[in-house]
Amino acid sequence: MKLYIVATPIGNLEDFTFRAISTLKSVDLIAAEDTRHSRTLMQHYGIETPLVAYHDHNENEASEGLIARLQAGTSIALISDAGTPLISDPGYRLVKLARSVGVEVVTIPGASALTAALSISGLATDRFLFIGFLPSKQQARQKALKELSQETATLVCYESRHRISDSLRDMALVLGDDRRATVARELTKRFEQTRQGTLGELSAAVNNQEIVEKGEFVVMIEGASEAGPSYDHITLMQALLEELPPRKAAGVVSQITGESRKTLYDIAISLKK
Repeated sequence: MKLYIVATPIGNLEDFTFRAISTLKSVDLIAAEDTRHSRTLMQHYGIETPLVAYHDHNENEASEGLIARLQAGTSIALISDAGTPLISDPGYRLVKLARSVGVEVVTIPGASALTAALSISGLATDRFLFIGFLPSKQQARQKALKELSQETATLVCYESRHRISDSLRDMALVLGDDRRATVARELTKRFEQTRQGTLGELSAAVNNQEIVEKGEFVVMIEGASEAGPSYDHITLMQALLEELPPRKAAGVVSQITGESRKTLYDIAISLKK
């Protein structure tokens, strides 16, 4: 009884290993995040192994059922829609349960948007911190970024096309619009796009559609300087807005931090709302 964790292509179907294909053909069952999506890959490689759904909404219940089948001698492979399972995808509960009952867990490595993007980012890769997806709500997202603002390792996160504009804006506001970063989208696909610049430049590039808001995004941000702590623009702005109107508060913070008045004014208006 073995549970195989199998990486699948993140876009280009040719980025599939021989071992992954043979494994998926040999197991008794494939647990897939979206069986309709995965069927295209299966058909391309002539894999006829039965598929069952395993995703965020049924993870707890499905894990119990899959463990029972593993204990009964069924060999199972877990795949996600694209890339390596468990990397911001379901699977943690299943692997944890499998190990707790003595089921052997085997990795079949392959494509991962995380490592693919980092390898071409032009940013330091000796130390990086993967933070998955940032919170969808602005206040929670800014809080999470604030907590990461002094992290010296390269920061890496995934983002959807629906939130990439808002996320880059908040990154520029909280981390500083002069922080270096790289945005990669649709890796290995026909319309793959990679762009490096400051967070301010990348935010503007999304807003004017130089970076198209389509597909899946990986955002990589240069780590903070080890020279010492920097001013927290939002905390300063919140304090000043208790006494000053937005435009005046933006001017004061601009003098202190060197941040652009326009960017700070936008923060002030957002905080007022």
